Amino acid sequence: MAVSYQNLKTQTLDDVRAAIRAGTYASHTAGLGQGRLQANLAILPEAYALDFMRYCQRNPKPCPLVGVSDTGSPFISTLGKRLDVRADVPAYNIYRDGKLAGSATDISEIWQDDLVAFAIGCSFTFENALQRAGIDVWHITNNTTVPMYRSNLQTIPAGPFAGEMVVSMRAIPNDRLGEANAISDRFPYAHGAPVSWGDPSKIGITDIERPDWGDPAPVPEGFTPVFWACGVTPQVAIENARLPICITHKPGHMLITDVAEDAEVPVLKQD
Repeated sequence: MAVSYQNLKTQTLDDVRAAIRAGTYASHTAGLGQGRLQANLAILPEAYALDFMRYCQRNPKPCPLVGVSDTGSPFISTLGKRLDVRADVPAYNIYRDGKLAGSATDISEIWQDDLVAFAIGCSFTFENALQRAGIDVWHITNNTTVPMYRSNLQTIPAGPFAGEMVVSMRAIPNDRLGEANAISDRFPYAHGAPVSWGDPSKIGITDIERPDWGDPAPVPEGFTPVFWACGVTPQVAIENARLPICITHKPGHMLITDVAEDAEVPVLKQD
């Protein structure tokens, strides 16, 4: 039986993860598991893992690497004792030869012994801090997925991985822009401070009402569109690399870790 987003917003991380793993919740994770670091996911063959790690290291703003599995292991022990990347994401995208081949809510049946999982920090983490400061986050309040756009900002290539930076947008009250900047800057593993604000055309966005991923969000009078680097960026690089197989999270559908969102280093503390 499906579990609603509104119900899960008040539940513990264990309850949220149980619903995701059981397949009774398959939607976005913004606002869920509050207090815990959320992560984008990229799973690819070991033959490409070193180049992908270099790509993340060269592009820490859109690709802040927070965890890596051992080859063939679906577990990232530094991010959660019971966390299983095959079933703990609400929805996955499956790419073959750089093309989106389908989506799934569990990837256990296509798991391979040569796969390596990479967890990349997510801006959903700093949204909790914005809300605590009294700055409304429209897509959370309205149960939609944050709007994401391909920009004209180029990433630094590594091996076959290259492409434009993807950005996410939130409308911020004009009189709180500095505060929103300072709050998000405290979370370098969640993309940190914005990369742009104001006129979307400055970074190559021609129609803010038509995001490439996610749902449109309004920019009311007295608000400014603010753009943060986004962890969907690796999906663009993966498409360009045309790997034989790669699995990612579906944009907006994140891996919720056991790590505290304000951890200076994203590693699970041992008991």
